Amino acid sequence: MDDPPPSQQPSTFLSRGAYAEADSLALIYLKRDLQVPVVLSEVDEQNEGYDEGKVTNTRFGSFPHSTLIGVPWGSQIRASAVDTGSRGRRPQDSSANAQKRKRGTDTPDSADVEAQKAAKEASTGFAYLIPPTPETWTSSLPHRTQVVYTPDYSFILQRLRARPGTVLIEAGAGSGSFTHAAVRSVFSGYPSSSSSTPHRLGKVFSFEFHESRYQSLKAELLTHHLDSLVHPIHRDVYEEGFQLPPSVHPSNTPLASQTDPVVQANAIFLDLPAPWLALPHLTRSSTATRPSALDPRTAARICTFSPCIEQVQRTITALRAHGWMEISMIELAAHRLETRRERVGLNEEGLHGTNASPADVEEALSKLRELEKRAAIVQAQAQARSSAEDRGPESKEREIGARERRERLEAGLVSRQERLRGIKEGLKGRELWREGRLVHRLEPEVKTHTSYLVFAVLPRVWGEEEERRARVEVRALGEEVRAKSKRQMKREAKALRIEEVEGKAQAS
Repeated sequence: MDDPPPSQQPSTFLSRGAYAEADSLALIYLKRDLQVPVVLSEVDEQNEGYDEGKVTNTRFGSFPHSTLIGVPWGSQIRASAVDTGSRGRRPQDSSANAQKRKRGTDTPDSADVEAQKAAKEASTGFAYLIPPTPETWTSSLPHRTQVVYTPDYSFILQRLRARPGTVLIEAGAGSGSFTHAAVRSVFSGYPSSSSSTPHRLGKVFSFEFHESRYQSLKAELLTHHLDSLVHPIHRDVYEEGFQLPPSVHPSNTPLASQTDPVVQANAIFLDLPAPWLALPHLTRSSTATRPSALDPRTAARICTFSPCIEQVQRTITALRAHGWMEISMIELAAHRLETRRERVGLNEEGLHGTNASPADVEEALSKLRELEKRAAIVQAQAQARSSAEDRGPESKEREIGARERRERLEAGLVSRQERLRGIKEGLKGRELWREGRLVHRLEPEVKTHTSYLVFAVLPRVWGEEEERRARVEVRALGEEVRAKSKRQMKREAKALRIEEVEGKAQAS
């Protein structure tokens, strides 16, 4: 079975409008660690039996796709009152169009959309509709293998100098997390067979040995409209290397018309159990039967992703043996920050999440004075009780109680219950979210170690012809500089500075 043609619809990962459109990927954001990816559909192609059409059920409610399509990105969507028990009650063969859609012989028409029941808003439940990005996709994708998370792949792509126009090789696609981040970094336009572009188009070649993971990744790329920018390949790179069939090429011209079928990559990412076995296929040496997969015009940069230090040692040994330079190993360890407002003071006593200790020296001294007064009162009360032992019990208690109240009032002291009651009554006019110091705290332990990253650089091919061209360019540049006088060079430098200042002023 032939592969489907590359999708011509722009991907929402790379460019999107202001509103969610049908047949595009979206994320239902429930909370920070719970996001549901869905492909928006105007009709229920699976014919699940909902009167509202296509519905996505979550723990926070049901969301018909009719309430999601045409909504601005980032909008809050209220859950709908959907009878989830009605699924399957409607006969599966009640609609001939639904049967045709299952066989792929028909597409949804306006009659199917109009026949749907209008969604009614539920009393509780809501979510946010957000567009897909590599970061949100990483946190919501179906895990097929260990995932390369955002802190890792952002640093990797920066060290690989992945930018628009880069041709990147990925071996060990897995769940596709790094694939989506890589295609965003190298994207410089969509390939076109009608006209050529003056710049080189970025491309990602993703190699995967496991056939089921390869098929899953291929289906995801087609659904996300990235199949024209990412080419998944099912291959054992240990044995077969990174050579491509004649129908595959990262250029923007028609693939079948290319005379050179070899990919010329300048960035490589190996997420393999034994990356040193794939390094013999990543050299500058080329033969008639085994051409090099690296671009001879630029330096190649590589990164390997290994969980064990023993793998790192063997990889570094193989890199040195094959001429790679500037070898380094880096381990990423991230701390999670807890940012909050910290309120300190005696007036925060009894409130949740506060520190009821003195905020400054004055409060500390006032607290000490209060404690001294209370100690003096307790001592005086004890003396009064001992001197009143010979009197009657009723008169003694009345006298002691009146004396205690009088001494407490004279000292300006209030009971703890009265003080807490006053603090709670004073909360009505306070803006607690603006009070206190803004502080952050780190996690006590590092829990984010995934793997060790090994980076290396393979210099570009430099022979006699490249040396001759460089000498000619340097000689021409020197003659151009010597042809100008010092006064002329100063005048040009001054004019350049003036243009820069005027440009900044216009920009501001």
